[in-house]
Formats: sequence, C-alpha cells, structure tokens
Amino acid sequence: MAASSRGSSAAAALLRGGRSNICASCRSSQIRLYSASAEAATTAEAYHLKPTESQPHPPFTVTRKAEFRIKSGIILTRAPLITRALTPFENAFFFYQKRLNERLVLPFRHTLFFKKDTAADLDYRIKFEERGQIAAKELGRYYAKGRNAWNDELLVGSTLSNEERIREILLKDAENRVTEDGEEAQPDEIVPVEQPMDRITEADKTNDVRRLDRKLDRTLYLVVQGSDGNWHFPTDVVPTDENLHQTAARVLEAAAGVNMNTWIVGRVPVAHLVKQPEFNEDTSLKQRGEKIFFLKGRIMAGQADLKDNKLGLRDFNWLTREELEAKLDEDYFHGVRKMMAHR
Repeated sequence: MAASSRGSSAAAALLRGGRSNICASCRSSQIRLYSASAEAATTAEAYHLKPTESQPHPPFTVTRKAEFRIKSGIILTRAPLITRALTPFENAFFFYQKRLNERLVLPFRHTLFFKKDTAADLDYRIKFEERGQIAAKELGRYYAKGRNAWNDELLVGSTLSNEERIREILLKDAENRVTEDGEEAQPDEIVPVEQPMDRITEADKTNDVRRLDRKLDRTLYLVVQGSDGNWHFPTDVVPTDENLHQTAARVLEAAAGVNMNTWIVGRVPVAHLVKQPEFNEDTSLKQRGEKIFFLKGRIMAGQADLKDNKLGLRDFNWLTREELEAKLDEDYFHGVRKMMAHR
C-alpha cells in the first residue's frame, strides 16, 4: 500500500472514531440573538448606514457618490516673523555658555581689528576701560582669565541674564564715543542709538484680529465667517473641470480678493474633514454630506479683502491655534488640528 493511501485511511478512521470537543447542548443551542444585534448596531455606527441597511456599501458606488459633495479649501498661514521670547532658564543657560566661551578662547587682541591711534581704536579703548578692562560687553564683571574664572554660573534670582538688561548694555555700547575730530565725545555730544521695535505691536494692544502685524512670534491662520454666522476656512465645491489645488486657488481669490501675494505649498491635502449625510426614515436623502480636503498656503504680503466677494462671507480673522480652537466648531477643529504648528 502506498504511503499516501495509508495516510488517507488513517485520517478517515480518526474522523470517524474521534470524539467531538463540543458538547451536545452547545451544538443544539440557537445563535445568541443579542450578540448579533450588538454586532449589527456596531457595524451601522461604524459605516454610517441608512436606517434600513444592514451591510456597508462598497467604497465607491453611484449611490454613495450622490450622498456627498466634494469640496476643496485652503488653510492660509502667515509664518512667524520673529523668534519666540526665551524663558528665564534659557537666558541663564546662554549667558553661562558665553562665560564658558570666554574661559576657553584666547584673549581678545584689539590691535588685530583696530589700527592704532585711529577713531575706532580710541572708541574701543574708552569702552574697554568703562567695562573694567573686560572684552565681553554683556557678561558683567567677569574675568575669564582671573583667579575666580571658575565661578561662572549664575545665582538663583540673578538679573545678569535678563534680556532687557543685555539689550540696554548692547545699545549703550553701540554709541559712538569719539567725535569727527578724533577726540573723546562729551556726554551732550553722544548720539543715542535707535531703539529696536517692541515685540508687542499696536495690533496686539488693541487685539485687532484682522491685522497681520500681531502675534509676531506665532503662526496665524485665515478664517472667514459665512452667511450662517459660522467660522471656517475658505472652501467651495470642486467642479468637474477642476482639481483640488485649482479649486483652492480659486476659492482664495473669490473669498479674500487679489490684493495678497500668496502661494499654495503643494498639491497634496494636509487635512480633510468628513460630514456624514442625513437620511429620513424612508431612507431618502435629507441632507448631503461633505468631504472637504484642505491645502496649505502661505501669505508673503498684502491683506484679505472681503468686499464684493462671491461666497457671501461676512468677516475674516487672523488667529493663532489657540484662538482657532475657541472660534471654530469642535468637530471642525478636531479634523484640522494636526496640521497646525504649535507656534
């Protein structure tokens, strides 16, 4: 007898004489209806089925396409214009790094940079003496090559690393201390250096959310108010002769005008939002759903202008991420929040 025949006979005998692992009560019991009902409810909720549907549709069918409108929108952003303010710990850390650098580098030789007995040489020597013969401008009375050079750390509560203090010292050091005749200038002859602009602008003080010169260290996002009073990003239906990025560019021009220098970063959406359709009890369509795809844009110059816009928009704002969370609908913000920067 062949090996395959012996194997077949053994398998058949095992199946005929083997005992079942399932008891008789379990074999004769009916299917648990409550489990099937729970599974059906879970399936209906997951696939957003109609009231009379028990199985989900295929992903692309004619009936399903009629239930949704495809829209394209643009999330127009203004990038941060300045770096964020440093924390007290960061200020202290960078201050310590400057002192440590003074200990490690060779002594500064001003004769390599300033010709002897020139106006620049005299200006440096005047300021060098005022600093206590220390080359560094903002490190205080710290002698990197002295006996106490090891004591370069700041004490708790010290104001030596304060940004305002360092800014005043650098501005004072930038003043020209020598006259045009090459002599030391008198106090009334010293011309103060122009102060840098404040980080807090007039728009920040008045909380003008329509201006772009606010929150200079944060990313701002353009949102518009529709005729229904709801706030959202500029969006519109995608016609059959346009793709997503073409519709996004058209929507931006139709909503905010042409007085902006903008560009769309790419042709791939950075976020999407799905609004499910609503059905009547007889399964007829009550309200179509929406599938909105958002593209990212940047503004370099200009300002939004809603005058004579074709989308019926009432108002616009330039808001930060936290302000958007308070302004937008909860589900709407939840759908786009992951593409937003934290600053």
